[in-house]
Formats: sequence, structure tokens, C-alpha cells
Amino acid sequence: MNALTVIPQPLAADEFGARVLAWFDQHGRKDLPWQQRPTPYRVWVSEIMLQQTQVATVIPYFARFMQRFPDLAALAIASQDEVLALWSGLGYYARGRNLHTAAGIVMDIHGGVFPLDIEAVVALPGIGRSTAGAILSLGAGQRHAILDGNVKRVLSRVLGVTAWPGAPAVERDLWLAAELYTPAARCAAYNQAMMDLGATLCTRGRPDCARCPLQQGCVARHGGLADAIPASKPRKALPVKSTAMLILRNARGEVLLQKRPPSGIWGGLWALPECAVEEDIQAWAHRQLGLQLSAPLRGAAWRHTFSHFHLDIHPIYAQAENPSNLVMEDSATVWYNSASGVDRGLAAPVLRLLDPPVPVPRKKT
Repeated sequence: MNALTVIPQPLAADEFGARVLAWFDQHGRKDLPWQQRPTPYRVWVSEIMLQQTQVATVIPYFARFMQRFPDLAALAIASQDEVLALWSGLGYYARGRNLHTAAGIVMDIHGGVFPLDIEAVVALPGIGRSTAGAILSLGAGQRHAILDGNVKRVLSRVLGVTAWPGAPAVERDLWLAAELYTPAARCAAYNQAMMDLGATLCTRGRPDCARCPLQQGCVARHGGLADAIPASKPRKALPVKSTAMLILRNARGEVLLQKRPPSGIWGGLWALPECAVEEDIQAWAHRQLGLQLSAPLRGAAWRHTFSHFHLDIHPIYAQAENPSNLVMEDSATVWYNSASGVDRGLAAPVLRLLDPPVPVPRKKT
């Protein structure tokens, strides 16, 4: 059975686009920060931030990012630490690393000018077909279809696609539909409208079908399937891992941080030393860090969830009694003072554990 269900009176492509654009003119979002003075660079940054992140969350991050990196050249010459410092708390840090890497590639290969050829855009790190289409349509006025999560949901319901839209065969059919319905004129407004429809009316839970401009030809609306479409991704039980995170402070109140490897979880960010939960913390710190610790205090464990596993974090607080002799201020290990003004990208759990700072026990005298 074909992934796309044939409906008795589907909307023609021109009527589909006209309805979407008429709705956008009256109800669409037109005051988002990246819609003001749109350029491929500004739209690119916003699209990367918006991947798997809500608009309300992205807005303040985008404002700070643009203030610090107003153009591609400023981003390219910055250090990765500066970029990740402004990304701290936004999550999915590979997005920030890819953004920084891609900026360098544009400077080296494209003379510092963001490319306007879609194949060249897709070749940049962290940019897929839909993101490239959004950048070039919203930022350069070109005609390109998009298929982000919001658009997938709208099309799946209109066309009655009951399968999970992330399956390759289903996604291929949805791309065909996206290309068919994307109009030649006002493509930027249309693409923004489709994203807005998915975000404000055709939401995953409790879609507002009565106000949708596409309700007349929507299979899900007429078949009572809006709550069942789109199907969820088949789920596997997430494994659970655990780690002890050490909040080690010196006499000046600085905390020990270590830089993570460039790839993997929290790649390139600064994080707290970690060890197995069952370790003797004082022995481990002496063996691995050369530190003498006061009696450690164990805090309450809490869970941080990634897309592919749960991580149970056990915070342990202690005072380092001999930090100046045995911990080197090298590129991978530092004593960190948040008031120093040095930009460092911190992993989200580190931000949670350091703000507000938790007092550690002092050695009794």
C-alpha cells in the first residue's frame, strides 16, 4: 500500500498554496528576530538553533549570538570555546560545533560569502536538505521545499499518512508532496506559513482543526484521525547509565573543569571530572588528579536524559587541599572562576551544579 492515502477531493496544488498563504497573511508569525533583516547567515543560525528546540527557547539565544557574532566572518574567527559558551544550555552541542566549523569552511572555500547553491549548502556540516531549503528560501528568496517536523505533521494529516513519517519510504513520499505544494511565488512566506501551521494549529497534541485553512481537504480531519497522525517513532527502552560528577573547589572557590574530547557527548565543552559511582573518591582523585580532598559530601542524584540513554548523575562535593602543586593550568584542565570573564562552554549538568554554587565542607581545624 502506498504511504500516501488518496482522498476523494484533495486540494489542488495551487489551491493548497493559496489557502496557506492567505492564512499566513492574516495569522502567520512575522516578528521573529530572524525575520527582521533576513540574510542567509541569520536564517542559517536560527534554523540550526531551532532544530529540536522551541522558538521561545531560541529567541534569547539568537539575540545573544547575533550580538556577539553579527556576521559570518565574526563567527569564523571566534574560538570554539566562545561559540559553545553562548550555546551553553541550548543542548545538542554538535549543532554549535558544526555551525562554527561550517563558518570556517565558508571563509576558506566560498570567500566568506554564504553559498546560494543548494548542493553547496547541503555539503556544509550540520545542514540537511530541509535546513538548506529553509535557508535559501527564507534568507535568499529562492524556491525550495522544506520538510521539518512541523511540515511533516501537516502533510501527514492532510494526506492521511498513518505510518511514522521518519521511515525512509514515507519520508520520500512526503518530499514529493512538499515539492508539489511549494508555490513558485512567495516561497519564503509559504515555508514560514507551513512551519507556523505545525507549530500553532496542527500541533502534535489537540490540533485546532476548526481554524486550519487546510481542513477541507484533510484526511485526518474528516476521518477522525488527527490524534493518531502522525504515528510516533517506534520506541526502544532507553538504557540507564550512571556517573559521579565531582565538584572540586580550591581555597579561592574555583572549581576544577576538564575539557571533553571534540566528539561525543558534550564534545568540546568544559565539564566536571567524572568517575564510577562506586569509586573511593579520595583515592580516585589522588590517583587521577594528584589531589588531596577533604571528606567528600554526596548530593542527591538526578537524571539527565539524552536522545539515546538516561544518565543518572551523582554529584560529589569536596575541597581540594593541594591544588596549586599538582593540577596544571593546561589546555584541558583549569580551575574555573565564573567571575573571570573567560568564555567557556559548559555542559548543561555543569551549569545546574554550579548555579547556584553549593558550599563544600572545609577541613576542620
